[in-house]
Amino acid sequence: MIRVVIAEDEALLRSGLIALAEHDGDIRIVAEADQGGAALARVRETRPDVVLMDIRMPGLDGITATQLITKDPNLATIPVLVLTTFAEDQTVVEALKAGASGYLLKDIAPHELRQAIRTVAAGRPVLSPEVTATLMRTAASSRTAADPHLIAHLAPREIEVLAEIGHGMNNAEIAGRLFISPATARTYVSRLLRKLDARDRSQLVVIAHRSGLIDENRFRTASDNPLHQ
Repeated sequence: MIRVVIAEDEALLRSGLIALAEHDGDIRIVAEADQGGAALARVRETRPDVVLMDIRMPGLDGITATQLITKDPNLATIPVLVLTTFAEDQTVVEALKAGASGYLLKDIAPHELRQAIRTVAAGRPVLSPEVTATLMRTAASSRTAADPHLIAHLAPREIEVLAEIGHGMNNAEIAGRLFISPATARTYVSRLLRKLDARDRSQLVVIAHRSGLIDENRFRTASDNPLHQ
């Protein structure tokens, strides 16, 4: 059973999301909140498997609440999945920098919402196609100003793995594309997390985009599945 805390300030929408999330029986909402401060308190009380977080709420906003969760040593292993109506460049980047493990828009299909919760609970990132496009625009506009030493200390193979992560590939897919074993792929991912001081794969995706490692045409082809697992 995947235990979830949901933070959403609109009561009617919150009730609907709870019903949709719990539809298949393997997800249970253990607490709900209508603003970020209450969400943080509920997370500390219940220690859920996933936090489903709105961005714009009264009081403490969702991005700040996400950062407070991910920076707390006692809560840092709990993934935060942002679910919002906003896909602006700055909002997406700020949420992922705050440590969000996923970012989805509220027009997502019900089964995709449930799959996204399962995916982040399993330790994998989730980004909607719209959010991926936002990251690509942000990366393209900032490449000339990006720190040229961001990935300079990585080995060539590590850079290849980082590029595959940026394209949404999971460990098995990375192994297949680079002709290595899945265990070796996992080792490279762990090494990248450590070397780049990244909390999870979502932050590796951001780094890959900001470093200019992404082939836009390839990503458009690979992004038919809205949940990059």
